[in-house]
Amino acid sequence: MSGHHRTEISRRGVLKGATALGALGLLAPSAWVNPARAAIADGEVLTGSHWGAFYAKVEGGKWVDVRPWEGDPHPSHQLPGIMDSVMSPTRIQYPMVRRAFLEEGPGAKPETRGMNDFVRVTWDEALELVTGELKRVSDTYGPTGIFGGSYGWKSSGKLHNCQSLLRRMLNVGLNGAFVNSSGDYSTGASQIIMPHVMGTLEVYEQQTVWPVVVESTDLLVFWGADPVRTNQIGWTVADHDGYIGLEEFKKTGKKVICIDPWRSHTAKFFDAEWIPIRPHTDVAMMLGIAHTLYTEELHDADFLDEYTTGFDKFLPYLLGETDDTPKTAEWAAEICEVPAEKIKELARLFQSNRTMLSSGWSIQRQHHGEQSHWMLVTLASMLGQIGLPGGGFGLSYHYANGGAPSANSIVLPGISDGGAAVEGAAWLTEAGAASIPVSRVAEMILNPGKEFNFNGKTQTFPDVKMVYWVGGNPFAHHPSTQELIEGWKRLETVVVQDFQWTPTARMADIVLPATSAYERNDIENVGDYSARAIVAMKQVIEPMYEARNDFDIFADLSEKLGARDKFTEGKDEMAWIKGFYESAAEQAPARGIEVPGFDAFWEAGIVEFEIPEENKQFVRYSDFREDPLLEPLGTPSGLIEIYSRNIEKMGYDDCPPHPMWLEPIERLGNGSKFPFHLDTAHPNSRLHSQLCGTKLRDTYSVAGREPCLINPADAEARGIVDGDIVRVFNDRGAILAGAIVTDEIRPNVIRVSEGGWYSPAAGSEAGTLCEYGDVNMLTVGMGTSSLAQGNCGHTALVDVEKYTGEAGDPVVFTTPAEG
Repeated sequence: MSGHHRTEISRRGVLKGATALGALGLLAPSAWVNPARAAIADGEVLTGSHWGAFYAKVEGGKWVDVRPWEGDPHPSHQLPGIMDSVMSPTRIQYPMVRRAFLEEGPGAKPETRGMNDFVRVTWDEALELVTGELKRVSDTYGPTGIFGGSYGWKSSGKLHNCQSLLRRMLNVGLNGAFVNSSGDYSTGASQIIMPHVMGTLEVYEQQTVWPVVVESTDLLVFWGADPVRTNQIGWTVADHDGYIGLEEFKKTGKKVICIDPWRSHTAKFFDAEWIPIRPHTDVAMMLGIAHTLYTEELHDADFLDEYTTGFDKFLPYLLGETDDTPKTAEWAAEICEVPAEKIKELARLFQSNRTMLSSGWSIQRQHHGEQSHWMLVTLASMLGQIGLPGGGFGLSYHYANGGAPSANSIVLPGISDGGAAVEGAAWLTEAGAASIPVSRVAEMILNPGKEFNFNGKTQTFPDVKMVYWVGGNPFAHHPSTQELIEGWKRLETVVVQDFQWTPTARMADIVLPATSAYERNDIENVGDYSARAIVAMKQVIEPMYEARNDFDIFADLSEKLGARDKFTEGKDEMAWIKGFYESAAEQAPARGIEVPGFDAFWEAGIVEFEIPEENKQFVRYSDFREDPLLEPLGTPSGLIEIYSRNIEKMGYDDCPPHPMWLEPIERLGNGSKFPFHLDTAHPNSRLHSQLCGTKLRDTYSVAGREPCLINPADAEARGIVDGDIVRVFNDRGAILAGAIVTDEIRPNVIRVSEGGWYSPAAGSEAGTLCEYGDVNMLTVGMGTSSLAQGNCGHTALVDVEKYTGEAGDPVVFTTPAEG
């Protein structure tokens, strides 16, 4: 729905009135079978979100409470924050335009972006301004003058996918005259290297399922992964079935090891052995384990011969024959600060047990990140357990409840972007006149015409003059905020379309208020991997203030560009949703299942699917192991490529043809001027930057800032005590944070979660202090390597000190004053 109806809702009691959702209270394995469901209570609306399906209670048109869907085995404690986000003081209420832009035109006084000097305009005025700029920039600068920026965790739902909708408008309205982006910030390195190594993206693939892990895995290793924390969210609607597996494995009492610079939620949940590795040294530690396996003749030579290629080319490096440096446990210990005897013990332990190496993505979001998962696969290959029940490796147990058994279900399509996209997967699109790796946005804006390498090709950065950003927040998730600030000054026009005054919206010229996912209708699968239900994401309340649906905004813009019919295809919101459902329902006969008609489904609010017993026995790569000739991998050789001839041909100095230890641009123990590594792990009480602008922040902030975990010895040496405001800084920038002194973080590492909203003390001036705690003020903006050009958001060395200056209140959580 679109409209201008204004709904006033009190925020009082949002948290205390919501259902308590925090404990790890899990269901028995029967949760993998559909139980009977209760009827929806009066005044409640069932809908879905990244945090799970839930009921919204509405009284007199006001959203007053939230409770989880009874089919959720582990509801996230973040659900009340969803309700609060809709009525937050950070809501964008009306179309707004930066004063200098309105009065003096495009490119006027770019240094005043972020100064919160906005003027309210009508929707007609705003849409005319946007249309005028799309035409002007396209006519003046050609097909690569506009960047279609919609990276971020768009809301769940198959229709109101702002990434696809923005590109759809630019494709049909401007004939594809825009610059697109490829890949993502989460897995930028691995999703490029893994196809060379395993023949598939790997990072978003189904894992050996949890029932098999519970039954067959003897040793479960979480390497830079924290599924107890990160499985709260899903790209579709989170099912939280991974928590059933975590709980069932805990009941077995079998050994769990967590390799991580801090004692994670998962380590505490399992009371696991914690190995506090020095950050950015995972590859060195894996090499030390691999060297021990080989020299003690513990490796599986038969597996390496039959299922891999190139181990013979990797071995001389491992043994030091090519560089006079054997990768011994002692060599690795000097780098990773894990004792050599522990490294050798791990090699023997991994080999003598059925071992699952479950890795997070953090170890590839760093300089030379491609090497991390490549070396993990090499290590798993030496153990020889890939394709066996409970053995091998997994890269998605921590993401969207990977390993949850898949249902026999129908799967929804989604709206396309009008270009050469993979339907329903906006981040895989090939639309647009040009494309860049997504984490290179600031580099692109600052360096038009510069050549760059990417996965075997040499490309050139386009000269972008306008950015249209919808449903994303680069001023929270893009590495090196300072580079982004400088790049923003080169732009003539910035349009931001969102429902909250994010840091990015504050840096815009034209701001359009969109609805939240709870002020419109949509439809979505429940469970990224299980797909065990389809939920009707019913509208909870009328749109607040003057917010409009993204679909309707882009339809109007398409009309002004002469392409409304191409954009809408003559269908309104409910017609699109019905079409997605009925298209999915056509799959039902082939799957041997029955599904209700659309009207019956919509009235019920949800349809659930059974999980076949055979799906509870899925083992990743079992077919390949059984017959590598008939079931080859998608690599050139059909085998696991420990040595890649394709990468060899690329000739990149920073990504050799087999996994290697490559010194990152900065790390502890390598002579850096800064004594701390900044661990920028995912937060526990928001999704990246989503829900930062809500009352949930009151449950974790320290002195009104993002928390900063620091080891007691480090805190004592700097006169820092619990609750102090600290200044974290390096040559790239500085932030304020609130100290938490704890022995759950290793010495010389501090932890400030990514996603904190950028709140500058003095507008967008270079070098300004962020008063809330945006870690990307401190991270490097370079790519992982010439191969993947991925995100290096975990590469940052810093110093920390007690802050003695005047700490202003962060302004980013309020609405800019209307001019």
